[in-house]
Amino acid sequence: MSRTKLESFPKTQLTFGPSPIHRLDRLTEYLGGKVEIWAKREDVNSGLAYGGNKTRKLEYLAAEALAQGCDTLVSIGGVQSNHTRQVAAVAAKLGLKCVLVQEHWVDWDEVNYEKTGNILLSRIMGAEVRLDAAGFDIGFRKSWEEAIADVIARGGKPYAIPAGASDHPLGGHGFAGWAFEVEDQEKSLGFTFDNVIVCSVTGSTQAGMIAGFAHSNRAQDVLGIDASATVEKTWDQIKRIASRTAAAIDLGRELEDSEIVLLDGWHDGIYGVASEHTIAGIELVGRLEGMITDPVYEGKSITALIDLVKEGRFKDGSRILYAHLGGQPAINGYSTAFDR
Repeated sequence: MSRTKLESFPKTQLTFGPSPIHRLDRLTEYLGGKVEIWAKREDVNSGLAYGGNKTRKLEYLAAEALAQGCDTLVSIGGVQSNHTRQVAAVAAKLGLKCVLVQEHWVDWDEVNYEKTGNILLSRIMGAEVRLDAAGFDIGFRKSWEEAIADVIARGGKPYAIPAGASDHPLGGHGFAGWAFEVEDQEKSLGFTFDNVIVCSVTGSTQAGMIAGFAHSNRAQDVLGIDASATVEKTWDQIKRIASRTAAAIDLGRELEDSEIVLLDGWHDGIYGVASEHTIAGIELVGRLEGMITDPVYEGKSITALIDLVKEGRFKDGSRILYAHLGGQPAINGYSTAFDR
């Protein structure tokens, strides 16, 4: 069975355990009360630098890094990358060095954008931060390969972690486990969620969910909200990672294209910059629930959820699970987005 196979992969415990699920009562009421909105909180899943979805993925990659005797984690992301901040935290926790390439993936000009939020936290935790002028791309990057080579040249042993911990043989494992975790929590709650809403950019979070839920034929109920604005490329990467993960955990069949659902309507036309509509969604949920989402990822997926309920996408009585992937520290780099 898929779950048993997944449990055979080594894992370094970096989270508190299952992330909590709770009902968003005031948002549910605001949207008419006919569709129940719940949230599963990856933003409070760990004590490492504000947690987030990448910490769950890094449990598998960290175990491999330690087993290989690596001494330096090397990764890449945008200037305000949530992922690189979590890599820095994991390195600190495990006593490893950390080299981070921070590229200019976002066309955002704000004072101290390169000094606050996630990148500040990475520096506090001792990471070597390398700023690079390259723009957004979810593929493998020359700057990252150069950073890996530099660690080797200095006599270190690097462990290479791609953007988002995604396009990696173990990249989908953490959220395959998330899917099994949700099913355990559903048994305790006494009901099954009708849909999961999740933000997708580098793809392995949704891909892992798809691989995990596919064992009970629920993969198509995971609704990915694209925030990359490179939708076709992101869909292809989700499919590739989901298929690789499904095979690794012995799903026993091929995934169908219909099981990879990526909705193209909320990326605001550009990675990393939020429209006024997205900012309004962030403010609405903040004021109703005290739940903070960021302009790059979660603001776009929570706004999509609000719109989908308003548009009647879900039948009355549905229970929708919003996957909160974290990322709030980045909001400090976007203060002018809220000057409306």
